[in-house]
Amino acid sequence: MTEPSQPQPNVISWSRLLDRAMRILGQRDHSRAELARKLQQSAQRAAWAQQKEPEIITEELLEKVLNWCQENGWLNDERFTERFIQSRSRKGFGSQRVRLELAQKGIDREAIDLAMEETEVDWSACAAQLAERKFGHPLPKEWKEKAKVLRYLQSKGFMSEDIQSIFRNFDD
Repeated sequence: MTEPSQPQPNVISWSRLLDRAMRILGQRDHSRAELARKLQQSAQRAAWAQQKEPEIITEELLEKVLNWCQENGWLNDERFTERFIQSRSRKGFGSQRVRLELAQKGIDREAIDLAMEETEVDWSACAAQLAERKFGHPLPKEWKEKAKVLRYLQSKGFMSEDIQSIFRNFDD
């Protein structure tokens, strides 16, 4: 019979799971949902690499580690969202694409809307810079070439208003 103080076999310990969480968060910010998913995946990968049964991560233990990370400032969805928006806008992605990616990372719609309202990113300026980088300055004047610019910027997740503002503000 096992003693109550001993961990159950094949169940990951608090310190081991916290260590994994700290290593993941040490690389970059993550959302709460993304960190939970990565912790689950890390247990699967470690088991596969060692060719043994994966360690079990209980929901209670996972929540305990996530809460500890949040209470100690290692995990903050608002900070993650803000930095993610800034990063993706610098890489040439539009607001629609950023919203989609944030939702995929487990950020709820209200938090995304709030962060997008508070951000100081000028999406029209980002679209203009990206278009000039890709198609040169001045931008094309022919409809066929303008359509290429439009399609390219749409594929990067820019909204129609931001794309149209490029051509409205363009000096003929």
